[in-house]
Amino acid sequence: MTDAAIIIQRNVPARGIPSASSLRLFARAALPVACGELTIRIVDEAESQALNRDYRGKDKPTNVLSFDGDAEFGVAGDLVICAPVVAREAVAQGKRARAHWAHMVVHGCLHVQGHDHVESADAQRMEALEIKILQQLGFDDPYQ
Repeated sequence: MTDAAIIIQRNVPARGIPSASSLRLFARAALPVACGELTIRIVDEAESQALNRDYRGKDKPTNVLSFDGDAEFGVAGDLVICAPVVAREAVAQGKRARAHWAHMVVHGCLHVQGHDHVESADAQRMEALEIKILQQLGFDDPYQ
C-alpha cells in the first residue's frame, strides 16, 4: 500500500496528534496490502458528537468511528478519531498518548474490515488481533 492510499485529514491543530506518517504506519499494520483507500479524519468533539448522534444514535463524542467503504470503488473506509477524547482517555487510563492513538487507529481499521466487539467471542478475537498488531508496532497490550 502506498502513502496515497491513506489520506489524513485534520480539523484540529496537530498538537498532541501523531504525524501523518505515524498514523499511516499504524493503519498499514492493521490493513491488508490491497485494501483500497482509507481516510483518517482527526476531529474535535463537536464533529465527533454530530457524527456519533447521526450515525449511531448516541449524542456524545466518542474516540473513534469507523465507516465501511465500497470495495467496488477501491475504498476501504473512513475513520473519524476525536483528538480531545483520545487525549483524555490516554491520561485517564495511564497510557502514553502515542500508544493510545495507535490503538484507536488499529481498532478502527479492524472495524472497517468487519470485526466487532458486540458479542463476547467476537470481542475476544478482535482484542487478540489488536494486541498482536500493536505488539508488532512495539506497543504494550492496551487492555492491561
